[in-house]
Amino acid sequence: MKTDLATVGKFPRAEMIKNPIDFRNLFKNGSRVSVSGAKLFYLENNSDCNRVAFPLPRGYGNAVERNASKRYSREAYRLTKTFLNTGYDILFLVYPGNDSFSTRCVQFRTLCEKAGLIKK
Repeated sequence: MKTDLATVGKFPRAEMIKNPIDFRNLFKNGSRVSVSGAKLFYLENNSDCNRVAFPLPRGYGNAVERNASKRYSREAYRLTKTFLNTGYDILFLVYPGNDSFSTRCVQFRTLCEKAGLIKK
């Protein structure tokens, strides 16, 4: 089986929220749930897939810490997305503190359960 090396390990563009208007809409009109160290904003998007973003608050560490934090968040989403209902815009906001992959996975899963995004 031939593998396209350009797409291996990439986050699909169709699943990203890039437009600033979409970010503002999520913050303004989206529902939110929180746990210690993280918040999840979500809003129905009337499509057949979820779109997701992982912004960080201002002053979140140096570039290495920011990039690692976003990698942890993307991977936590990737591992959980098969269990999520589709048709939502999701914004996963984390705050500085205990920043480890296992913590991020627990935070993301807990927030999705609180929001009712997990399939039954």
